[in-house]
Amino acid sequence: MRKIVAGLFISLDGVVESPEKWHFPYFNDEMGEIVGSQMEQSDAMLLGRQTYQEFAAHWPHQDPADNPFADRMNNTPKYVVTNTLDTAEWQNTTIIKGDVVAGLTELKERPGKDIGITGSAALVRSLLADGLLDELRLLVHPIVVGSGKRLFEEGTGQLPLQLADSRTLSTGVLSLTYGRA
Repeated sequence: MRKIVAGLFISLDGVVESPEKWHFPYFNDEMGEIVGSQMEQSDAMLLGRQTYQEFAAHWPHQDPADNPFADRMNNTPKYVVTNTLDTAEWQNTTIIKGDVVAGLTELKERPGKDIGITGSAALVRSLLADGLLDELRLLVHPIVVGSGKRLFEEGTGQLPLQLADSRTLSTGVLSLTYGRA
């Protein structure tokens, strides 16, 4: 059975929003290997509506000669969980509506590699609560951002997790992998 795996850049104060504003000073070859490995372990992307719309506005216009991730982002099958979109213009995109648990359970049962989530904090929270997220991979940056959307909002409730792997990068970033407890 395939796994749903979320990979997120996160600050010490839990902010996951707009990592392009605070993440890059910490990016190095070590982190590139971790991110690249996660991408290689997956053959599908799962996105929430907002992240999907942001990515769909950006990636189709990127030249693979200038951006090495463009081909992968555009050609990988994408699944967007939404109750508001009826169509998806970005190539290789399927909309998942209605009974999301049944739709994602069926997707996990198909042959293939991991199903990766980038961004989409609300979707990650929902999948954790529904028991559908198999791994949560966090790259915890040694910075307090101070404001922005956090991975876990007030009132999320308890979600027990188990540490499966940890590594400290030379920049002080912690690479943490959690599974369900």
